[in-house]
Amino acid sequence: MNISIFGLGYVGAVSAGCLAKDGHRVIGVDPNQTKVNLINEGTSPIVEKDIGGIISASVREGRLTATTSVAEAVQNSEISLVCVGTPSQLNGSLDLTYVRRVCEEIGAAIAQKASFHVVVARSTMLPGTMRDVVIPTLEASSGKRAGVDFGVCNNPEFLREGTAVSDYYQPPKTVIGETDGRSGDILATLYVNMDAPLIRTDVATAEMVKYTDNVWHALKVGFANEIGNICKSLGIDGHKVMDIFCHDHKLNLSSYYLKPGFAFGGSCLPKDVRALTYKAKTLDIETPILNSILPGNQLQIQRGIKMITEHGKRRIGILGFSFKAGTDDLRESPVVDVIETLIGKGYDLKLYDKNVTLASITGSNRDYILNHIPHISRLMVSEMSEILTHAEVVVVGNGAAEFRDILSKIRPDQVVIDLVRIGSGRSEPGRYEGICW
Repeated sequence: MNISIFGLGYVGAVSAGCLAKDGHRVIGVDPNQTKVNLINEGTSPIVEKDIGGIISASVREGRLTATTSVAEAVQNSEISLVCVGTPSQLNGSLDLTYVRRVCEEIGAAIAQKASFHVVVARSTMLPGTMRDVVIPTLEASSGKRAGVDFGVCNNPEFLREGTAVSDYYQPPKTVIGETDGRSGDILATLYVNMDAPLIRTDVATAEMVKYTDNVWHALKVGFANEIGNICKSLGIDGHKVMDIFCHDHKLNLSSYYLKPGFAFGGSCLPKDVRALTYKAKTLDIETPILNSILPGNQLQIQRGIKMITEHGKRRIGILGFSFKAGTDDLRESPVVDVIETLIGKGYDLKLYDKNVTLASITGSNRDYILNHIPHISRLMVSEMSEILTHAEVVVVGNGAAEFRDILSKIRPDQVVIDLVRIGSGRSEPGRYEGICW
């Protein structure tokens, strides 16, 4: 393909060199004449392993050139990759000056072009930037409609400095956020030989993926450092601990626990977080990340309560209130916190959980119900149908299989508050509302 790349900084230079190496004809565009001259001389404008040789060979073989002319680049390419900077401002927001300017210039060039052109944002931008800035600017400057007269995609990069070329050819995933299928198809041809999952989605999701990745990486660094600080104070080798931790690919390094939903509970997680943060405090070790876990969990409980109460209905039914489906354990169940709050506010509650019945449970769980939450035991019913008859608001508190078809059973005047995502649907205000979706 004929490709123009706007911005010859880190991402732009690596993308230009690698795409040219793959056999595409690439035109690099930058207002900085020095960068343009370096490319045309076969010299990389950045310091990065392997890219210098790739750029040199691509220029020598006639597949890579550079210019300061936006119009020339757009007229001589089918697809434009926007790789300009989005630096932070003092308040944390992004400076989109370069993005707006290049979109104005690309849009003006598209106005003079008869063929279909695809504009791809590779720059890291917050969700909503494509919708609120990129697309309106391109449309205003071109006088054409995105998704109809020209294409727009978001294509986040996952390049690490120092290993960017390797990361380009061996990415963990390739994500394409598309406004229309035609644009996505054209962009996807750049990655046909990549040995990585190709994920095509909407533009806003693609924007959010990049931030989710990077914030997760930052969180992992901070978490490992806090564990390491505690270990050092206890005379333990933190690297040995984390090496063993990383052997667990079933729970620790996996998708497990990484689905948005309700708060955690049970007999282990809350207790162990409290214990470790207490130990850190006795060692005079500050652990702001670990200390934020339980308050963050409590905020999710409060979010659930707000979702239930903001409907202004008094009759509430709870489906599932053990901390996890398939168990009768109520210890530190976040749904029990919700129930107690609603009782305190005078709501009319009925509760159903087939695993939690006084007739069948024994031992510590029976003692917990009778001695710690007897007021809750009086609200328990034996059939789900009693909940559906009683409630104006039905709350799904755990993921038991019998709750999955609840939406087919509710009346038109009932609303379901889903804390566990019983299905794959998104919220429908007034009928079905998910806590994180």
